Amino acid sequence: MSGDLLARYYPVAWFAIFCLLFPIGTFLATRFLRKDNPSPLKDLTYECGELPEGEAMIQFHFQYYMFAIIFVVFDVAAIFLLLWALAFDTLTSGMAFLSIVLFVAIMFVATNYALKKEEVLYI
Repeated sequence: MSGDLLARYYPVAWFAIFCLLFPIGTFLATRFLRKDNPSPLKDLTYECGELPEGEAMIQFHFQYYMFAIIFVVFDVAAIFLLLWALAFDTLTSGMAFLSIVLFVAIMFVATNYALKKEEVLYI
């Protein structure tokens, strides 16, 4: 029984070994096979072929981060709503509909809170 179970997991073990060794092998191959041509131009910050001007370390406003967080939250919510809609045929109870209404309400309240909080930052 135990040997049969172990034999069924051999492909998984080989796949795991391959997944661990392939990146290591690729790294070592590129490390030893590439040409080493250091130059001051290669040490510059890459900006689409243009020479960089000014300081690269600048401070962004908090609003950009807030927009990014709201964007990620809505991406996750869209995936959740899509999966819920696909499984809606199999969900027979009214509890399923109530749960999605509650989810959308919480998203609406959270979005309004975040946007109101951001308006305070603009003032």
